[in-house]
Amino acid sequence: MYASYYKLKKEPFHITPDPEFLFLSPSHKEALGSIIYGVGHKKGFVQITGEVGVGKTTILRSYLETVDRGGLKIIYIFNSNVSYQCLLKTILRELEIPELTDEVVEMVNQLHFRLIEEYKKGITVVLIIDEAQNMPVETLENIRMLSNLETSTDKLFQIIFSGQPEFEKKLERRELRQLKQRIAVKATILPLSEKESRDYILHRLTKVGSGTATLFTDGALRRIVKEAHGIPRLINILCENAFITAMGYREGRVTTKIAKEVIADFAGKRETRILKTAVASLVAVLVVLAVLLMYTQTNREGSAAGKTAVQSEPVRTADTAATALSGRTTGRSLPDGDRSVTSAVRIVKRGDTLSRLAEAEYGYSNRELLQIVKENNPGIYNLDRIEVGQKILFPEVIK
Repeated sequence: MYASYYKLKKEPFHITPDPEFLFLSPSHKEALGSIIYGVGHKKGFVQITGEVGVGKTTILRSYLETVDRGGLKIIYIFNSNVSYQCLLKTILRELEIPELTDEVVEMVNQLHFRLIEEYKKGITVVLIIDEAQNMPVETLENIRMLSNLETSTDKLFQIIFSGQPEFEKKLERRELRQLKQRIAVKATILPLSEKESRDYILHRLTKVGSGTATLFTDGALRRIVKEAHGIPRLINILCENAFITAMGYREGRVTTKIAKEVIADFAGKRETRILKTAVASLVAVLVVLAVLLMYTQTNREGSAAGKTAVQSEPVRTADTAATALSGRTTGRSLPDGDRSVTSAVRIVKRGDTLSRLAEAEYGYSNRELLQIVKENNPGIYNLDRIEVGQKILFPEVIK
C-alpha cells in the first residue's frame, strides 16, 4: 500500500518472516551456523532459543532456502502441542510410509527401517519443531528415544528445536534431564543492539530500493529503535505503521512527530490524547459562548434607539463564530446539513470491527461507507474481518 507512494519496489517491513530480508547479527550468524553444522555433521539434536520476535523462524526458513535440499528430507512441525503418537503419525505421513498401525512401538520400527533406507541413499532426514516450548513434557520425553535410531557412527534422525526461553526452563525438569544431555549443539538469538537496530532498518530499506535514511528523520529512527528494544518484529511493526501514518498525512518521510504518534498508539495512549483534545475543544467553545453572552448583555444596556440593531449583532457574530469553528474542523465551508470528516488513521485493537471503527470516526456506518474505506486500504480483503494491529486509513468523506 505505501510502497508505491514512497516509490519502493515492495513493502520492506512485513512481519511475516522473509529470508529475502535476512539480517545477520552475530547471534543470528551463530544460530544459522549451528543449524548447518549440527545437521551436516549428524549431531542428532540442535537447539535454537530466543525471545519472541527476534527472528528464529526467519533463520530456519533461511536455512531451508540456502541448503542443498537434494540430500535432505525436511519435516516441519508448526504446531508442537501434540502427543507423541500424533507426532509419529505426522512423521510417517511426511515420509510417505503407509499407516499400518496405531501402536507406538510398531510406528517407531517402521520409522527406523525407513531412516536406514534413506541413510543408505545418502539422504538426511531432518525434523524441525517450531515453538518447541509448547510441546508436552511426555512428548519431549519420548522424542529422546528417537535419538537411539543410529548407526555405529551417525544419528539417523536430525531434530532441531526452535523455541522461546521457556523451552530451556522446561528442559530443567527432572524427567527431561536425559533429553537435555543429548542436545549436542545450542545457540541463542539475542535482541539487536541500538546500532544493529539502525543497520537492520537501513538494510531492509536498501533491499527495496532506498539506499539512504531519507525516508526517516534521525529523530524518528531514534524513537523507533528505543521503543523496539532490539526486537526485529517490533521494529517491523512500528516502521510499517509509521509509513502508513505518514502516507495518511501525505508526508514525504517519517518524522519524529509521526513516530511518537505511532508509539503512543501501540502504548494505548491514543484514547487519553483524544479525550484531552475533546476537553480542550469543549473549553474553547464555552469560552466563545461566554464572550458572546457578555457582549449581548453589554449591548442590552445601551440606548433604546439602537437596541434592536445591537441585539441582532450577537446573532450574526454567533453564526460567524460557528462557521469559523466548522471551517477549522473540516477545512472547508459546507452547505447547511452537510458534514465533512477529514482523513484519519486508526490501529485495530482486540474486539474492533470495521463497522464499529467507521461509526466512531464518521458517526455512522453502512455498507457503502465501508466499501469506500476498503477501496482506500488494499490490506482489507473482507469487510467482516480485520486484524489486530492493522493500520486503517479512513478517507475524507462528506455526509
